[in-house]
Amino acid sequence: MQNPPQNPGSPLGKLLKKLGWSDYALFGAVLVFACIPLIIAVLSLSDWVVGQWLLKNFPFLRLRLMGRFLSLAIIALGIDLIWGYTGLLSLGHGIFFALGGYAFAMYLNLQLPDGQLPEFFGLYGVDKLPLIWQPFHSLPITLLAMVLVPGAIAALLGYLIFRNRIKGVYFSILTQAALLVFYNFFNGQQKLINGTNGLKTDTERIFGYLASSDGAQLVFYELTVVALLLVYILCRWLTSGRFGRILVAIRDDETRVRFTGYDPTGFKVLVFGISGAIAGLSGGLYTVQTGIITPSIMDVAFSIEMVIWVAVGGRATLVGAVLGTLLVRLAQSSLSEQFPEVWLFFQGALFLIVVTVLPNGIVGWWQEQGIVQLRNLFRGKPQLATFPSLEEDPLVQEERQQFEGEPEEP
Repeated sequence: MQNPPQNPGSPLGKLLKKLGWSDYALFGAVLVFACIPLIIAVLSLSDWVVGQWLLKNFPFLRLRLMGRFLSLAIIALGIDLIWGYTGLLSLGHGIFFALGGYAFAMYLNLQLPDGQLPEFFGLYGVDKLPLIWQPFHSLPITLLAMVLVPGAIAALLGYLIFRNRIKGVYFSILTQAALLVFYNFFNGQQKLINGTNGLKTDTERIFGYLASSDGAQLVFYELTVVALLLVYILCRWLTSGRFGRILVAIRDDETRVRFTGYDPTGFKVLVFGISGAIAGLSGGLYTVQTGIITPSIMDVAFSIEMVIWVAVGGRATLVGAVLGTLLVRLAQSSLSEQFPEVWLFFQGALFLIVVTVLPNGIVGWWQEQGIVQLRNLFRGKPQLATFPSLEEDPLVQEERQQFEGEPEEP
């Protein structure tokens, strides 16, 4: 008689069992980020001199600035998903970031009385709303387009590249070339999206409130915190199961994966499309907290900087992508204010130090060496060079005692 099959548990339960200290640390950090508006309110209302000094000198206590950094951390998670876990170094994620930003900006620019058009259309003699703008009257359609359009374009671009088995540096070059194509295309569309001037969002209204008002920005900030947490959970779920193991196998040896019967093309197209959708979400949240979206967001340097965030924090860690983004952007903000003329030299030195001294990033170093060194520092003795489970196994201990207690034969 066969035993009844056991319930393997829900996907959420399996995911919770695989969470480590870094995941819970990030959840705690997200909770702190969510409470930052309350901290700012308390410090602003108090006459505490130290509180006023903190508000003036610490960028993370500036709500709008921190909201932008957290929205950029979302796209860093998408890049870590394809680069850290799959080995796909994309230098063109500014495309999908900009598409999400433009989608939300188009919706905000259409929040006008019936019959009116956005102001910039009158500058170019356009008296009828272009067809591509029509769906963006609806917020639900806008939110879907903000995620699905970048994801679909990323999947299409990935399919055209991966079906020809292009990888490595050639893939990176093609994504950068695509970025330049989109950049030049958007720059030339004056009558459609205002060309190089872009679309402003800080002067537009949403649900009757000015998008740049303190109340609206507080809502956008909290939405960014929630989105960051949800995207992190999604990426952790994708990388913790069989799908994640296949991605790592593709990164390490794609040819062997192909010989085992899997088609890497489909997996790479899927993960690249998911990463593009994440970038679109990030772009939409970043735009409403910046106040404007222009083709300059597709600058090559900005897409390369996204990769640097992940490299500083640590590839294939997810937590490192968030940490690297926040550290680099906070350092940029602080250094540019304190040393406006030479802050780029400090930034370059920081990147060189991280790449040479910490090639696996901050979180990678901590997981591989930092924890061991910290334990040895407090314990005063080196960690055992074997599996702890074997050392603590009662059967192993019993056999060792029996072996050591046996009398020597004459």
